[in-house]
Amino acid sequence: MTTPDTITGLVGRLTLEQKVAQLGGLALPGLLAHGAGGMELASGRVAELCPHGVGHLSLGWFLAQDGDSLRDALAEVQRAVREVSPFGIGGLVHFEGINGFLHAAGEQFPTAWAQAATWDPELVRQASSITAAHMRDLGVQLLFAPVMDLSRDPRWGRVHETYGEDPELAARCAVAFVQGIQRVRGERADTGLLATGKHFLGFGASEGGLNMATTQLGRRTLVDEYAEPFRRAIAEAGLSLVMNSYNEIDGIPAAANHWLLTQLLRHELGFTGMTVSDYESVDMLRTRYRTAASRGAAAAQAVAAGLDAELPQALNYPHLVEEVTAGRLDEKVIDQAVTRVLTIKARTGLIPGCGTPRPAPLPRPDLRAAAGVRRSIAERGLVLLHNDGALPLTEGERRIVVTGPAADELRIHFGAYTSVAAAEMPTAIKAVRTGQVPGVDPATFAATDIVTTPLPGLQPRFEEMARALHPEALTVLEALRESDAKTDHVPLGSFAPAADERLDASAVKAAVSGADVVVAVVGERTGRVGGNTAGEGRSSVSPSLPGDQEELVDLLAATGRPVITVVVSGRPLLLERVTRASAAVLLAPLLGEAAGTAIASALLGRTNPSGKLPATFPRHLGQLPAYHGHRHGSGYDHPTGDTYTYGDLADPSPLFAFGHGLSYTAFDVSYGGEADVRDGVLRAPVRVSNTGATEGETVVQLYARDEYASVVRPVRRLLEFRRVALAAGESTDLVLQAPIERLSYTLPDGRRGCEAGDVTVMAGLSSDDIRCSTTVHVPEVPGVPSAVDTPQ
Repeated sequence: MTTPDTITGLVGRLTLEQKVAQLGGLALPGLLAHGAGGMELASGRVAELCPHGVGHLSLGWFLAQDGDSLRDALAEVQRAVREVSPFGIGGLVHFEGINGFLHAAGEQFPTAWAQAATWDPELVRQASSITAAHMRDLGVQLLFAPVMDLSRDPRWGRVHETYGEDPELAARCAVAFVQGIQRVRGERADTGLLATGKHFLGFGASEGGLNMATTQLGRRTLVDEYAEPFRRAIAEAGLSLVMNSYNEIDGIPAAANHWLLTQLLRHELGFTGMTVSDYESVDMLRTRYRTAASRGAAAAQAVAAGLDAELPQALNYPHLVEEVTAGRLDEKVIDQAVTRVLTIKARTGLIPGCGTPRPAPLPRPDLRAAAGVRRSIAERGLVLLHNDGALPLTEGERRIVVTGPAADELRIHFGAYTSVAAAEMPTAIKAVRTGQVPGVDPATFAATDIVTTPLPGLQPRFEEMARALHPEALTVLEALRESDAKTDHVPLGSFAPAADERLDASAVKAAVSGADVVVAVVGERTGRVGGNTAGEGRSSVSPSLPGDQEELVDLLAATGRPVITVVVSGRPLLLERVTRASAAVLLAPLLGEAAGTAIASALLGRTNPSGKLPATFPRHLGQLPAYHGHRHGSGYDHPTGDTYTYGDLADPSPLFAFGHGLSYTAFDVSYGGEADVRDGVLRAPVRVSNTGATEGETVVQLYARDEYASVVRPVRRLLEFRRVALAAGESTDLVLQAPIERLSYTLPDGRRGCEAGDVTVMAGLSSDDIRCSTTVHVPEVPGVPSAVDTPQ
C-alpha cells in the first residue's frame, strides 16, 4: 500500500537529475529507426536519450498500426525505461481518447459535442468505459480526455471536442466520462488508467475565436462558470490529472499562471493530483508569449506556477537542474512536482512495490457493446432543428433525390481527434515530402507546418482511408438506398468550388425534376490537415456552410420541391438562410461511422429524433458570443424588459436556442406539485406528457434564476435535466432536484456561497420553451474562501 511517506521517502533517494527526469516526456517516434524491414523500434536508445530516467512516454500512436503490435512495442519501451530509471520506475504512457481510443485499433464514438447532444451522461460513461478497457489492455496509463472547456463562440474550430456552452451540462458529461475511466462496477478504484481534464482554463473563450489567443474573461466568470466542470469532476469523480490550456489570461500564460494552477485549481477546487502541460506549451512561454528569454526561465516559470510535467518531450525542464544549482529556484519546488508525478505512477502500477491492489477482473474490450453504444449516441444525438411536417418520410411512397457534397462522403462525419483524422497527418506529410502536393517545396517544408499547408488533391485519398478504416460504415446516400430503392443521387454543390464552377438554376431544376422530395446533405469537414474548415487551428471568421452550399439549398427550394436539409457539423453554424429554404433541417453533429445509418433511420421515421442542442445557434454573426446563461443586462434575453438591442436585427433571439430539439411527436411539461427547498435540496415535481400520436423521447430541463443578488447573475442557469421515453398519450411524474450549492457564486467579498432570496424555477423542453415556472425561497449557503481575489 502506497502512503505519502512512501513517496516522500522515494523522492529523498533521488538525485536532482533523476527528479527532473521524472518531470519530462520522451517522444517515442525518436526511437524509430530505418531498418531492413522499414521503420523499426530501437528501444536501446532510451538509455542514450534519457540516462536519468523517464517521466512520460508521448506520441505512442506512431509505433504501430495494429493493437497487438502496439501492445508489444509499448511493453518493449517500458522494459527499456525501467532498466534506465531509478528503482525500476516505469514511464507514463498517454493517448488521446475523447471519442474513442485514438488509434486505428481503437473503437470510435461520435464526438463529445454529439454525446452532449444526447443529454444522456450514462451514454458518455459507457463510451469512456469501453475506451478505458482498450487502453488498459494495451498498456496505457493516462487518457488525455475529457475536454471540459465551455464553448460559446462557434468561430473556434474545436467546439466539437467540448460538451457545449453550459456549465451544468458540461459538468455532468465530464463527471460521467471520468467515472467511466476510474470506476469498476460502480465503485471508484485504481484500475491502472486515469482520466485527464483539459484545458485549464477558459480555452474555449479565446479572443475572436482564434486558437491559443488571449481569454478576456473576469475571474468571477472563470471561477463560477468555466471552472465548474473541473470543480465537479474533482469532487464527484476523483479527477486526478489536469492539463493546462494554451491561452493567456490577463497577460499571464496558463502554463505559468500560479493563480490558475495553484490558487484556483488546488486551493479552491481541492485538486490534489498531477498537472501536465499541453504539448509544447512550456516552450511557448519562450517562443509564443515571450515571457521567458531562455529555456531555463520557461521551465522555472512553469514548475513554480504548479505545472508538474512538460510534454511531449523534455525541451525546457532539463534546465531545471541548472536553475536549482544556480540558486534561482528552490529544490523544494521540484520535490513537490516529482512527488505528484510519483504518486500517479504508484497508482498506475509503475513503481515496483508501490500501489494499491487492482480490482479483479477488470473489464475487457467489448466490440459488441461498443457498436451498441455508438449506435445509441448517434440516434439520440441527432437534433431535429426545424420541421414543417415534411418529416418523417414514408418508405417507398415518394421518389427521393439525394444531393449535396456530403451526401456520399463518409469522411465528413468524423472530428479531428479520431482515428480517421489521425491517419491523415502522416499521409499528408509523406505526400508533401515526396513532391505530391503542388506549390509546396519538399526541401523547405517543415512537418510542423502541415496543419496550415493547403493539400489540393488529397481529399479523395482521405475518403478512401476513412472507408478502409470503417468498411461497414454507410454514407447517407448508401443508407437511404439500402432502405428505399427509389432513392436517386444527383451530385450538386461543393465545399470549395473552383473559380469557374457556378451552380446553374436551370441545371439544378432539371436535375431534380423527377423528385417528390429532395434531401440535401450539406456541412463542413473537420480535422487537422487538408480541406477542413473546422478543427484544431481551424478558426473561421464566419461559421457558415463553406462553398456554394447555401446557394444550392436556395436553388433547390426554388424548384418547388420540398427540401429536407441534413447539416453535418460539430459546431453551431449560421443557418437562417438554409432554414428559410428548407421544409425540415436535421443536425448530424459528427456521428462518426454510425452517421449514415442513424440519419437515414431518422429521415424515414424508424427512429424518432430526440437530441437537444448543447449550444446556441445565432441568427447573425454579430450576435457572437451567443449563449443562454448570459447575465442580466447583456445578451438576448431580458426578463425585466429593460434592454438595448441591435437596431439592424429584427429578431434578437437565437435561431435555435440551447436545449432546442424537435420530435415527431409532441410533449408537455407541467408542475405536479409545489417546488420547495428541504435539507439543502431544491425539488421540483413535474409531469411530462406525450401529447402526440407517436412514441418518443424528450429531455425535460430545469432552470433557475436569482431574482436579486449582490452581484449580477445569469438570466437562467441549468440545474437539472432528465431524458424520458413515453408512448403516445402516456404521462409520467418526476421529481427534478439539485443541491442548492449548484446556485453558488462568488460573493462581493470573494467568498463562494449563495445569498438567501427568491429564485424562479422554470421547467420546459428547452431554454426558450419554458412550460411552467414558480418562485421558491432559497436559504443562504454560507460562503467559503474563493480564489477570485487572490493575487497572481
